[in-house]
Amino acid sequence: MSVAAQPEAPVSDAASFAAVSGATPAQVADLDRFRVMLADWNERMNLVGPATLPDFWNRHAWDSAQLLKLAPDALTWADLGAGAGLPGLVLAILGKGRPGFHVHLVESMAKRCRFLSEAVAALDLPATVHNARAENLALSVDIVTARACAPLARLLGYARPYLKAGATGLFLKGQDVGAELQDASKSWDFEADTVPSASDERGRIVRVRKLRRAR
Repeated sequence: MSVAAQPEAPVSDAASFAAVSGATPAQVADLDRFRVMLADWNERMNLVGPATLPDFWNRHAWDSAQLLKLAPDALTWADLGAGAGLPGLVLAILGKGRPGFHVHLVESMAKRCRFLSEAVAALDLPATVHNARAENLALSVDIVTARACAPLARLLGYARPYLKAGATGLFLKGQDVGAELQDASKSWDFEADTVPSASDERGRIVRVRKLRRAR
């Protein structure tokens, strides 16, 4: 298991986000509309921690957008447990207008799907909302991802159909990633490496390429 170089400095606002991500003014405008929608809906349902909203550009936008640097050629993505649209809606905003780019937002809770569907429609995004359990779908995608969905041992079960179909996993994880990897290895045999998060020095992105049940 390998570890990449140290992460970049976090961003603090829309301008610094654009500088590190390469986002266009139109993409930044869409992200800001998403930020406003997220704050509005968050008053009615628990999508993200309210205390994280002032740090939207680093904690949510850049945390999500960094995945594109790890898979610049990927066109089809599945975001499992999409919830607040992180990272899926951010990826769809940044991929909008790119031929063949599409994000599948997979969420089992109907009320969260309503939020996702409204955001997709309002921002005219290349995305499809699936009100379903992740493990019950058989989508063929380049990348399967998730953030704050489940511990890795359980998340790999959700992602298994996608990985089996040839996807690479890019899973956003926190400072306890080592313990999660160790626990997951009790149930699964998999090839993985970790990449330091560009948005949080404590975070890691777990990249998974092969997966099977442990013998």
